[in-house]
Amino acid sequence: MKGFVQDIEDLAVKNNDFRRVLYTAKHCQLVLMALKPKEEIGAEVHKLDQFFRVEEGTGEAVLDGVRTAIKAGFAVVVPAGAKHNIINTGSAPLKLYTLYSPPNHRDGVVHHTRADAEADNEHFDGQTTE
Repeated sequence: MKGFVQDIEDLAVKNNDFRRVLYTAKHCQLVLMALKPKEEIGAEVHKLDQFFRVEEGTGEAVLDGVRTAIKAGFAVVVPAGAKHNIINTGSAPLKLYTLYSPPNHRDGVVHHTRADAEADNEHFDGQTTE
């Protein structure tokens, strides 16, 4: 198969892993994320562009210190170099997916919890899905 064609909303809503890399192309990467209530991605800065789409739950996007409430249906575009964080402010999981451009994580990596992600110092190694 060339490319990725699936129901991303369904996949995102059913996902319970903190991070699950679904597909890695040469110039972008599709990743599911689920944040537990009061959990956050953690403030970070990338040398790449990133897009988030919220499918379920409520939270807050913080971009260079500007806080914006987000909920299902919201998109967040983070330009390279912007300090950012996504925080679950609700009482239910925050389900979302993100696109990194270029890829940021090792293809196929799954981190069940934020602690797993923080303990694994993995980065994109040049290997794509196909």
